[in-house]
Amino acid sequence: MVLEVMAIWMAVFFALASALAGLLLFPGLRDALAAGSGRLQSRLRAVTSRWQGRMSGHASDSSRSLRDAGGRSLRQLSRHRLALLAAALALCVPPLLVLQLRQRPVLDGFAIGEVEPAANSQILELLRGERLVPPTAPPPAVFITADADAAAFEAQTGVVAIAVPQQIVSADRRWERIDPDFQQRVLAVYRLMREQYGYEMVLVEGYRSPERQAELARKGRGTTLAGAGQSCHQYGLAVDSAPIRGGKLQWDMRDPWTRRGYELYGQLAQQAGLEWGGAWRSIKDYVHLENKAACRAARRAAGR
Repeated sequence: MVLEVMAIWMAVFFALASALAGLLLFPGLRDALAAGSGRLQSRLRAVTSRWQGRMSGHASDSSRSLRDAGGRSLRQLSRHRLALLAAALALCVPPLLVLQLRQRPVLDGFAIGEVEPAANSQILELLRGERLVPPTAPPPAVFITADADAAAFEAQTGVVAIAVPQQIVSADRRWERIDPDFQQRVLAVYRLMREQYGYEMVLVEGYRSPERQAELARKGRGTTLAGAGQSCHQYGLAVDSAPIRGGKLQWDMRDPWTRRGYELYGQLAQQAGLEWGGAWRSIKDYVHLENKAACRAARRAAGR
């Protein structure tokens, strides 16, 4: 194939070179070509003049024909204007009604509010399947110890333990106070954390009253930037969770096992259509998940 292409190009080059050499070496050939070119130009000008004359006549006739046709069309439209208006309404009104009254379509196998099909297929299967049941809560001693561990961590490092709220033992951990759809997404994340990666997740706090939120906001110290009514916790659309190991909740992000656990937790949450506080810029709240879109709607409904 390459040889054939090269042969073609060589033939073209040889033909061009021969023609150029003939023009340079034979003056008679140049004169003949010049004379032929002049005759060709004269013929082209004569043909062009004839065509221009014909086109001018045709254009005048066409212009008169178009004006006559336009007048007839306007008269026809005016005569049948009511029928045309009725036809236009019949064509336009049904689509406009559908757009105005439409409901969000639901595909087979998908529920409204479900995560996008591009999300992790295992999370989709869990959300399509049986209703997930919240795990049994660990004994209260775990949360008493967690309060003490968080205080000790803060004393040692000078920072709040990954934005864990104070007085964990008194936090609300009732799953029934969490939005049902949001609850199922969180439980799907919990199951995959356990079955795929060996991390057991524990609910640290779910619903949070406006009074508790205001108290945490007053104390500040890196735990929250939201005031009363501004946090998704107040609408049952946020949770704080932590992995448990050896009977203790794990906060220390310097520990590789703990850091990997929170990173997996955040990845799965995002695949489930949730927002992870560990991806925030203002404060790294690794324990926090929320349904941002639903929370925004709830806040608007509450006038916040």
